[in-house]
Amino acid sequence: MAELAIQLGVVLAYLLVALIIGVIAYRVTTNAAEDYYLADRSIGTIVLLFTTFATLLSAFTFFGGPNIAYAQGPEWILVMGVMDGVLFAILWYLIGYKQWLIGQKHGYVTLGEMLGDRFGSQTLRGLVALISLFWLFPYVMLQQMGAGEALTGLSNGVIPYWAGAALITLFMILYVVIAGMRGVAWTDTIQGLFMLSVTWIAVVWVLVAVGGIGVINSGLSSSNPEFLALGSDFYTPAYIISTAVVIAFGVTMFPQINQRFFVAKSDRVLKRSFTLWPVLVLLLFVPTFLLGTWAAGLDITVPEGANVLPVLLNEYTPVWFAALVIAGAMAAMMSSSDSMLLSGSSYFMRDLYKPFVTPDVSESREATLARIGVAVFATLAFFASLTRPGTLIEVGNTAFGGFAQLTLPVMIALYWGGVTRDGMFAGLVGGQLLYLSHVFVPTVTVDVAGMTLPLFARAYAGWDVALPAMVVGAVLVVTVSYATAPAPTEEHDRFVVSAD
Repeated sequence: MAELAIQLGVVLAYLLVALIIGVIAYRVTTNAAEDYYLADRSIGTIVLLFTTFATLLSAFTFFGGPNIAYAQGPEWILVMGVMDGVLFAILWYLIGYKQWLIGQKHGYVTLGEMLGDRFGSQTLRGLVALISLFWLFPYVMLQQMGAGEALTGLSNGVIPYWAGAALITLFMILYVVIAGMRGVAWTDTIQGLFMLSVTWIAVVWVLVAVGGIGVINSGLSSSNPEFLALGSDFYTPAYIISTAVVIAFGVTMFPQINQRFFVAKSDRVLKRSFTLWPVLVLLLFVPTFLLGTWAAGLDITVPEGANVLPVLLNEYTPVWFAALVIAGAMAAMMSSSDSMLLSGSSYFMRDLYKPFVTPDVSESREATLARIGVAVFATLAFFASLTRPGTLIEVGNTAFGGFAQLTLPVMIALYWGGVTRDGMFAGLVGGQLLYLSHVFVPTVTVDVAGMTLPLFARAYAGWDVALPAMVVGAVLVVTVSYATAPAPTEEHDRFVVSAD
């Protein structure tokens, strides 16, 4: 019982510190929507880099990644640490820099605003928001699932799953309602630095406690010898490449990430941030995924419904330190969640509520309604998380694939002035429908020339179905644009910008 009190005390204290920072940020945040959503586009290099970083430090990273490394081996580092670190940095330049230039010129807050104005269509604006909110829901739910599993593992099952999910839901609502983008960015920076530090300390602590890397490798050679070699039946080239591509392209269209393309105070800030990104990713992903891999060689038993990281830390580090790492991980999940909820509320208010319900809503009223929307969205996601529809990796990959369907149509529109409104609609809807049919329609088989072939599977020969869906969307954008004329309300010049 004393250990449980220490664990809960550390977790709650850390979350309260984050909340206090939000209160401080609230005192310097105006009630203007642009300040609430984008911190008046005044974010500098370090804060932009770490707020993007901490926004991605989700349950998918902290618990899903180590879990898959524990079960399948360390090659997950290649998927997330190396390939996605580099791929996302490239996309940040190709898409993020162009979006920043356009946002500076026209004052856009959301992706839907930008596309809706370019193609002269409120319907397109609303469609982009609906697609984004649809796929955002399971990713918010993922954070609540991760928090529930984290506290269950930390307390050895004493704290039930629902309690952890409820705790982070309460804090994420309080934080976003109070803080806005400025508070989110400040806390993200502190939490990003904190998590880098304690994760590396955890690596050293475990190494010292077990007697060095030789002991771990000896255990792995006995229990999981395949972990000491590159590649396996699970980590095929098709799986590694398709997963890395889908995640990187999906991350680019996450509302909480995409909106950060608008917040930098200068192009120099933006360029420094995406240049440093791969280094920062490796500094965190390598130790977390190594810890998951090492647990397999240390004969760690993970209870059903728990995550490997808190179980490993409970075994080899003091109670207070294990609780501190998990508290930081939960705070990082809250950083992801609060950014998602903040961006989701801006998509709802600016791309759905204002255009289709009350166009003349005041900025102060908009900020108030956005805060109410945050509470409703988070509460609904909490109840959905109680159903636990899949593992953290499965839920995360599903959301990544959905967002990835937006990336190529948006990129083509940013760089090719020949895209028409009909082409944009065709690309967005076509890619989404193909992907949705494979996500929600059960796999069936058909016999062709004596062979049994799957239909509506999530992967074919190891390749994620999100990839061909992305290609279909891009092809539709181009072909339909060639076949149709621009609508009279389209404004091609909206995307014509140049660096100073």
